[in-house]
Amino acid sequence: MASTTSSLDVLILTFNCGRNLVRPELLARHLSAAFPDPSPSPDIIVLSLQELAPLAYSFLGGSYLLPHLDRFRHAISLAGHKAFGEEEAPRYTDVVTRNVGMTACMVFVQEEHKGKIQWVETGGVGVGLQEMGNKGAVGVRLGYTVPEGGRIMELTFVAAHLAPMEGAVARRNQDWKNIVRGLVFAPVHSQQEVHNNTAAAITTTTAESEPLLLVNDTSNHTPSGIYTPTSHLILAGDLNYRTSSTTPRPSSHLAFPQPTPSPTDPHHYSHLLRSDQLTREREAGRTCHGLREAPITFPPTYKYSGKAQALAGGKKTEGAVVVGAGGWGWAKHRWPSWCDRVLFLDVPGRMVEMEVQKYTALPLMPTSDHQAVVLRLKVPLMATPAATDESDDDEEDVRTRPPFAVDPRWRERRAAARRKEVVVGCLAYLFCTWEGNGILLTLLVVRGVLGGWTLIVR
Repeated sequence: MASTTSSLDVLILTFNCGRNLVRPELLARHLSAAFPDPSPSPDIIVLSLQELAPLAYSFLGGSYLLPHLDRFRHAISLAGHKAFGEEEAPRYTDVVTRNVGMTACMVFVQEEHKGKIQWVETGGVGVGLQEMGNKGAVGVRLGYTVPEGGRIMELTFVAAHLAPMEGAVARRNQDWKNIVRGLVFAPVHSQQEVHNNTAAAITTTTAESEPLLLVNDTSNHTPSGIYTPTSHLILAGDLNYRTSSTTPRPSSHLAFPQPTPSPTDPHHYSHLLRSDQLTREREAGRTCHGLREAPITFPPTYKYSGKAQALAGGKKTEGAVVVGAGGWGWAKHRWPSWCDRVLFLDVPGRMVEMEVQKYTALPLMPTSDHQAVVLRLKVPLMATPAATDESDDDEEDVRTRPPFAVDPRWRERRAAARRKEVVVGCLAYLFCTWEGNGILLTLLVVRGVLGGWTLIVR
């Protein structure tokens, strides 16, 4: 049931996984509500995942991440079956999965449209400690064939995770600047690179004789950042902007939002939304330059208490969040905030704008203190017109005048951070996982046995 109009139906989900394995059946149940019958199924599904797995597994990558990623693949398949039934369920192919540390981006395309993906580019940057990927961003850029004339439409998806805590507004703005400067796209050529591009330095390439995606002559493979004159841009992630610059006082939780139908009620979430840091910083031109957001019509997505998580997925769910005897189950030591967001860039006056179909939060899941957020867009199926320096309108076009220049040392800085991630990942694996503890214990036992044998033979 793919869309048949002159637009591309794109669903973007952002979810902070809390370093836990997701429950595929529960996620599928919630996600299926985002594309109910009789509306067509999305042509493309993009997952922006933060805190995908424990630090050790995330930094080591590869097979350590497969159990976490496979659950999302399973959830996408289940969601289609729940929404449309066994016979009508769409079949999706994971065309590219890429992570930088604990942040990942997965792109699924309906099988009947897979051949329209002409090329793929990926990029990533860490903005955490020592530029490692405990916080950071990963991007995927697709070249999608437009039926009329065989031209290419470019789509850029960026999954991001910025600095936490209420007072770290300047740090988050700096993280955004570092993402614009350091997330640079490079082409993906082979099947192995497309499907196994996890936790690898973006300087690494693997040649294969049978590439899955051929390089298209119309694609510009000169390294470029997230802003480019010919691409749509969609940013999704735990951007971590809060509703206060200070932590809550002991009595602050009494004023936290609670379920109420009246916007005039002081407990209605709309009052807290007025203090949203992201809206303020974006409108002031200090972050997410040029991007816009659909109206927020759902309660804050963070931070839910352990009790609320324990209730999640049970019978006491209503709407988007857990409702119990005490209302919404907020953690008292954090201001409820819209940390999880999806923004996008279109250029009014230059093209038909992207049309928002849905922007909502999914019900809370027991494995995370965040709610997942979904944006569903209809993207006009036409090649994005390139901006020109000759037009007066271009003065405000961030596609041609990005807020920050690409760092010329982006490649070597990412490679250096990747080496640190491997070291930290190995240490975390040995000291913070059961498997690693087992290895250390075995080494100690072996050392003890060898030491004892040495004493005996003497």
